[in-house]
Order: sequence, then C-alpha cells, then structure tokens
Amino acid sequence: MDVESAAISEIDYDAQRTKLVVRFVSGERYVYVGVPGEVHRSFVAADSKGRFFQSRIRDRYPFNRLDP
Repeated sequence: MDVESAAISEIDYDAQRTKLVVRFVSGERYVYVGVPGEVHRSFVAADSKGRFFQSRIRDRYPFNRLDP
C-alpha cells in the first residue's frame, strides 16, 4: 500500500509469513521477517512512518534488501 511519508513510499505485509516489505522513497526495498501484525497495523497508522520505522522496526527484526 502506498503511504504518505518523506522517507517511506510503500508498506506491504504478508500476515501468514509475518513479513513486512518496506519501499523507501529512494526506491530501495527491504523485507523484515517475524514482524507481528500489531506492529504492521501500528506502522500504517503512525503519524510519522519514518519515526515509527526507526524506533520500532529498524534493528529489531532480521531483514534482507530486495532487488529492484
């Protein structure tokens, strides 16, 4: 889903696999694994997606960069 943010352009979530895919405005995409649904819902609802990402997702879940 496209989101309004200075840093993040898209957030997608696979509930069955608890995988969160984040696309940054730079075009880079990363997948974060083991992210609970509650964290995804809070991320989407956050006033500042970038701030939420920094405090609740970055460096808290294993991740991989995806090819463009």
